[in-house]
Amino acid sequence: MTGKKERQRKLARERMLRQQQRRSRRAHHARRITIVAVICVVVVGLGVGGFFAFGGLGGSNAATVSSTSSVTTCNYAASGTAARNVGRPPAKADGKTVYQATIHTNRGDVVINLLNSKATCTVNSFVYLAAKKYFNNTRCHRLTTIDPFVLQCGDPTGTGSGGPGYKFNNENLAGAKYTEGTVAMANSGANTNGSQFFIVYKNSTLAPSYTPFGEVVKGLGIIQNVAKAGSDNANGSGDGHPKEKVVIESVTIKKT
Repeated sequence: MTGKKERQRKLARERMLRQQQRRSRRAHHARRITIVAVICVVVVGLGVGGFFAFGGLGGSNAATVSSTSSVTTCNYAASGTAARNVGRPPAKADGKTVYQATIHTNRGDVVINLLNSKATCTVNSFVYLAAKKYFNNTRCHRLTTIDPFVLQCGDPTGTGSGGPGYKFNNENLAGAKYTEGTVAMANSGANTNGSQFFIVYKNSTLAPSYTPFGEVVKGLGIIQNVAKAGSDNANGSGDGHPKEKVVIESVTIKKT
C-alpha cells in the first residue's frame, strides 16, 4: 500500500508540474501577444500622429490647398525639334487669371476668350508662345470644308508637322463639344499637344480628343468667309490649304 500511495503522490506531483508548465507557457504567450499588440498600437499611433503632424506642411492640408489653390503644375516634355526655339513655358500656371487673345491676321482680327480655368496648362503654353512671338508671320496651313469644319494654324513651318519642341497632356475633354467658335489643340495622338491649334467655324462632330481652350467672341466671320472660298484639296476632297491665304501677323494677350 505504501508503494502504491507513493506512486500516486508522484503521479499527482508530475501532473501539477505539467499544469504549472502549461500555465507558465500560456502566461508567457499572453504576455507576448500583449507586447505585440502594444507595439502595433504605438506604431499605428505614430503613423496617424505623423500624418496629422505633417498635415500643415503637405499632408491632409495639402489636398485642401490643391483643391482650392489656383496654381497648377504643368509638364512640358521635350519632343522633336522646335520650329522656332523659344524654350518652354513655366511649369507653374495660375488658373485664376482671365486672358483674352487677339489673333491679328492679314484678313482682320480674331478675338478669343481663353478658357484658363478649364485648360490651364494649354492656355499657359499658348500665352507663353504668343509672348515669345512664336506665332508671328505664320500661315494657317489647313482648311477643311467638310466635317470637322476647321481652320488649322500654329505651325511656323506651314507644313503641319512643326511644333515648339515640347509636348503636354490633354485637358478639358470631359463632355467636350466642338461647336462653332471653339478653339482647340490639334494633336497627333493623346497627350501630344504642341503649338498647333484649330478654329471651328461650323458645328462639328469631332470626337472629344482635342483640348478646347478658347471661344471666338469676335471675327469668326473672317474664318467663315475663308471657308466659303474653299481649299485646294491638297489632302483630299474638302481638305487642303485655304485658297484665301490666312497669315497670323501676331498674337496679343491681355488680362481681363
